[in-house]
Amino acid sequence: MNRIFEPRRELGRTGHIATQLGIGDVADRAVPLDQCVATVRRAMDAGLNVVDTAPGYEAGYSEEIVGRAVREQRVAAPGQRLFVVDKIDFLDQPVAPQVESSLKRMGLDAVDLFVFHALSDAAVWRKTAGPGGGMEQLAACVKRGLAKFRGISSHHPDVLVEAIESGLCDVVLFPVGPFVDARYVERVLPLAKAKGVGTICFKTFGAGRLVGDTLGYNAPLKERPRRKISSGGSDGNEAVLPRLGIEECVHYTLTHDPDVALLGMSFPNEQDAAFAAAKSFRPRTPAELAETRARAAVAIEGKGGSHWDPKKG
Repeated sequence: MNRIFEPRRELGRTGHIATQLGIGDVADRAVPLDQCVATVRRAMDAGLNVVDTAPGYEAGYSEEIVGRAVREQRVAAPGQRLFVVDKIDFLDQPVAPQVESSLKRMGLDAVDLFVFHALSDAAVWRKTAGPGGGMEQLAACVKRGLAKFRGISSHHPDVLVEAIESGLCDVVLFPVGPFVDARYVERVLPLAKAKGVGTICFKTFGAGRLVGDTLGYNAPLKERPRRKISSGGSDGNEAVLPRLGIEECVHYTLTHDPDVALLGMSFPNEQDAAFAAAKSFRPRTPAELAETRARAAVAIEGKGGSHWDPKKG
């Protein structure tokens, strides 16, 4: 694949000049490992230089895929710089063994960033940030050279504000899309930028619900709650539920300008749709953003709760 994207700006104060899009959602155990690795490499070949994984994604399969893709790239293109994000899934367990296990699965000596995964409870954050807590333990891993940076991934804006203001996070991951709590874009994003904390954002498509008939994460709706109605009454034909387009979702997120927008890149067709949307990007006006939010609220109706949105979940 021809190189499409070039590094755009520094990810917080990490020194890494990141591309506008990042590679996320790269594991499907129904797909052979070689094919998954080739798909990740395809996104790298397009120029993307941020990739995200976690031990809990397909029970370690995502880490295996990312690790192999990174190792192959280092051999094939040693001058290219890829920023690897991994996660600590168990917030109440010792950090170092989790970091070591992840690196072993990936076949890597270190990654760029480890974040505490789905840290969305204020009490848990305060324990993690306190003396002897997870952040202190992760700092020891950084000192050992197992990672370069620390942060959290969170689905609660209030937790993110505390984490950013603590000065303990180099990068934070959080939702920015047409159906998220307004505080993510009105409070969290500008605060992170003001503090020099890197921002990697997800949920552009609302776990897929905004663009498909799904409960999210490859779980199709078992019942379709709306039917097409003709002038004479129900004609018995099921209608496609309200949806947003890929382009308008991507343009919505990019308009808010996080350092990196993390999009699903599991299959070539997903990559191509994301690439096309990014290349056609133009900032949306406030009126257009409001119209997209209104349509998103309709499109997501009946498709399950939104754990990333504490006000609407």
